[in-house]
Amino acid sequence: MNREVHVRICESLAGWFRRATRPPVKASRKCRGKMKTTYYWPLYGEKDEVAFPWFASRASPNVKALLGDFSGTLLSDGYSAYANYVAQATDLTHAQCWSHARRHFCDAEPAEPKLAAEALEQIGTLYQAEKQIVEAELKGAAKLAYRVEHSKPVVEAFFGWCEDRLADQALLPSNPLTKALSYALKRRAELSVFLADADVAIDTNHIERAIRPIAIGRKNWMFCWTEIGARYVGIFQSLISTCRLHAIHPYDYLVDVLQRIDTHPARDVRLLTPRLWKENFAAKPLRAPLDTLRQ
Repeated sequence: MNREVHVRICESLAGWFRRATRPPVKASRKCRGKMKTTYYWPLYGEKDEVAFPWFASRASPNVKALLGDFSGTLLSDGYSAYANYVAQATDLTHAQCWSHARRHFCDAEPAEPKLAAEALEQIGTLYQAEKQIVEAELKGAAKLAYRVEHSKPVVEAFFGWCEDRLADQALLPSNPLTKALSYALKRRAELSVFLADADVAIDTNHIERAIRPIAIGRKNWMFCWTEIGARYVGIFQSLISTCRLHAIHPYDYLVDVLQRIDTHPARDVRLLTPRLWKENFAAKPLRAPLDTLRQ
């Protein structure tokens, strides 16, 4: 598969990026008996396209290499590299994930069950509102209006509650609840972006689901022998995962594209990315000789 296809997938993730964690993958030998730990940095675009660019580390400069001159809204987990990048960027809004904030309160439950339960109940109310939005099929202005009416008061009350609990001298800095409260308050502005933009999701759970094949695959193939092998695993997983998001059978897509790519104009290679391929070629895909024998 031409690597240009993968590049075009990354370029076609228009509007705003949804980000998640950076799943590790063992690739290339570090020393005798040990492999290097490298990382995929998943990207999820507003048109349901996912890409798994590969990087050798979790270093902050990778964010710039990943996003380039992107402008729009970046939805991420709490990794500080994203916040550092946004602080230096222009025309970029940073939103963060409520699911990651919630996990810190889950971790605090054993130490502070009552207070952690209060926090989780308030966050749960936000998710209930999102469920109602989905069930009512609200979009655009209607969706935003519903969030402003039902979610905004909850968010404001939640952060007020966090400030009050953090001011309680009975909570030590090492207390897990203190860490959860500090995590949420530090990201108050980022966690509130979804209240002002109907297109911004409340969390990054959609890409958590998208990276599941990588996580499950690591338990099967365990590692990539070379770094270039890890890079190309990311390319194929990008294509296959995006196919699934658009209800395309990966077999039909790959059979067609692998036959078409040698004669397809290089300037139009983006048309071979799954979403655009579905629009232009899915109605009459090229078939493999084996398909004729199977019929």
